[in-house]
Amino acid sequence: MFLRRSLVLGVSFSVSMAALQAQSPVESAQPESAPVQDTGKFVRDELLVAYAPGVNEAIREEARLLIGAELIEDVTTPEMERQNYGTIELLKLPAGVTVTRGIALAQRHFAVRFAEPNWIYTHGATSNDPSYTGNLLWGMYGDATTPANQYGCQAGEAWAVNHTGSSTVYVGIIDEGAQWAHQDLSANFWTNPYDPADGIDNNGNGLIDDIRGWDFAGNNNTTYDGTSDDHGTHVAGTIGAKGGNGLGVAGVCWSIKMISAKFLGTTGGTTANAIKSVDYVTDLKNRHDLNIVATNNSWGGGGYSQGLYDAIQRANNANILFCAAAGNGGADGVGDNNDSVANYPSNYTNSNIIAVASITSTGGRSSFSNYGATTVDIGAPGSSIRSTLPNSQGTKYGSYSGTSMATPHVTGACALYAASNPGASAAQIKNAILSSAVPTPSLNGLCVTGGRLNVSGL
Repeated sequence: MFLRRSLVLGVSFSVSMAALQAQSPVESAQPESAPVQDTGKFVRDELLVAYAPGVNEAIREEARLLIGAELIEDVTTPEMERQNYGTIELLKLPAGVTVTRGIALAQRHFAVRFAEPNWIYTHGATSNDPSYTGNLLWGMYGDATTPANQYGCQAGEAWAVNHTGSSTVYVGIIDEGAQWAHQDLSANFWTNPYDPADGIDNNGNGLIDDIRGWDFAGNNNTTYDGTSDDHGTHVAGTIGAKGGNGLGVAGVCWSIKMISAKFLGTTGGTTANAIKSVDYVTDLKNRHDLNIVATNNSWGGGGYSQGLYDAIQRANNANILFCAAAGNGGADGVGDNNDSVANYPSNYTNSNIIAVASITSTGGRSSFSNYGATTVDIGAPGSSIRSTLPNSQGTKYGSYSGTSMATPHVTGACALYAASNPGASAAQIKNAILSSAVPTPSLNGLCVTGGRLNVSGL
């Protein structure tokens, strides 16, 4: 089994009431007084504050008054309530109070478990079945496919032995929205049978008519908002574009069910909405016993978030893998070493995370791709990846590059393995993915496996 480096994190909260302290499910948190750099990668007048279980509204109002902040929204999810996690609130800071100052004030209150910035995340793509036969879909090829490319993920070899997925396996796409009605996607996008469009929250998750998922950025059930949702649509096509239909492209899984949890908009997304998105998928699995095996997370930015770490851990407890893009380097466009400079969320140490680097069609590490001998797990095709794109007819395709494009190859591989191995745990699926990696010189010493994704080896 492959193991990633663990980090020991200091506890950031102090609870003066023994009963509250005993109820706290958090095992680790960010260090007290952790400085927040003025990088512009968080919402400058907002603060996320988490309270211990059992803290009532009067005590939370007392904490807000101490900070001088106003309540924007209660971020507490059904999944947090199920696990007696406590309450998380998004607060608006008063004029003149910095995020760092707000955190320091919040930590003075006995009921505050932790306080942190509302980090901003962005996706990491760069723009630049006819596609498969026309030698345009190299990321799906293998040594023995026609066309062939040994550096593809070998999905074509899996398809050749009827290993094409299953409609009983689900994945969540935490990203922008996706054009679910696209001709190559419509058959494989989930329709919620538990909450039909009738203006009522039939399944009791607090969201009315989440028919195709939910848009946490817009707080509505419209998970596709037009052609600006190109990144999410492209990711979805690599995971699950319908194969064998004589149209466009094919995803790693020809048969699958994809659930949209949209939290990225035109200006990015926030920690508050990322937490809600992760918990939404986890709640669907726990509430309805859906066979959700993984989420795709082709985004990153900001600093460490205890709230997001905890949400990923709740997914881990539900046996849901968290496939994460390793990141596309800094402003210079050159990949960074994540062992030295953390990239979140891929650098979180939850055991359900698979962090993915990008390789080119000739087997090199993509120049933009981050790497890390202990913090990045595996490489996958990520340069010039052709997939679905949105347009009014739902017939568009194009090539993007990024670790955002590499990650959905791995998410699709997780679903493909689960289809042939019903009941496999998240740990078993992750071990299968990493153990089957093909040693690759460009990745030697730069990721945990030192190799690239091999779908045919699953």
